Amino acid sequence: MSGDSGGQSSPLGQWVTAARKGLGTPGSRTVAELESEILQLRKALNEARLERDILKKATAYFAQESLKNTR
Repeated sequence: MSGDSGGQSSPLGQWVTAARKGLGTPGSRTVAELESEILQLRKALNEARLERDILKKATAYFAQESLKNTR
């Protein structure tokens, strides 16, 4: 962190500044906000899993096609 004039330009410095101001501390968000975030994260996770499964199937399909064309 040498060269930092206040430590605020680095992510750690920003985190420390926010913590000193009381931002982002545990308990600073409501249960409704946390539940909403959990719902959004679950939706994003399900979408990512679906995309992963589709890509796995596509990879297997194209690998088989590639093997057929080399014989």
